[in-house]
Amino acid sequence: QLLKDLEEVNELLAKTTRKRLRDVLMTEKHKLELEIKNQPPPKPKVAVEEEKVSLGGYTVKINNYGWDQSDKFIKIYISLNGVQKLPAENVQVNFTERSFDLLVKNLNGKNYTMTFNNLLKPISVEGSSRKIKTDMVLVMCRKKREEKWECLTQVEKESKEKEKAAYDTSDPSEGLMNLLKKMYAEGDDEMKRTINKAWVESREKQSKEDMPMDI
Repeated sequence: QLLKDLEEVNELLAKTTRKRLRDVLMTEKHKLELEIKNQPPPKPKVAVEEEKVSLGGYTVKINNYGWDQSDKFIKIYISLNGVQKLPAENVQVNFTERSFDLLVKNLNGKNYTMTFNNLLKPISVEGSSRKIKTDMVLVMCRKKREEKWECLTQVEKESKEKEKAAYDTSDPSEGLMNLLKKMYAEGDDEMKRTINKAWVESREKQSKEDMPMDI
């Protein structure tokens, strides 16, 4: 649009002979030339199309992964078909001492993300990295201390401790009751019918054993 305005001003300058009008047009011409100069250069068409593709599609949150550990590293394996064909800069991982987030851009028209917060123990940001393998991204978290992790995050640890506390009781029957309650809450209709039947039969048996014998 600015270039068209400049062309029109130049056409008018070529036609006019009056000094006052030429001065006004020259001022406008300089102003337009300055605006055009300060504009960012237009992106090549290919670059524009690539940018649209990289930002296009929708973002998928990755929930499936596998993990392992060595003395020095926590290793998280994320399966992504064809990820090895992407430019290396499309696979980004940002680390902090207790977290990391993965972003894979423009894989088959989609973006993929994964975030781990509250890692169980501190990691070394400088020593951590990612590797791109065939159909897989491997995230390598360098442990600050060479010790075994029982799980990946603090939340997982707390969840396990609560579950253990629920069944770790001095009364075996209480532990069994807690287990049955959990199975009933999480089970399907068939599981609930089975537990109900077992509960009724158990109560009937107990009632018979408590009845006094006829003398």
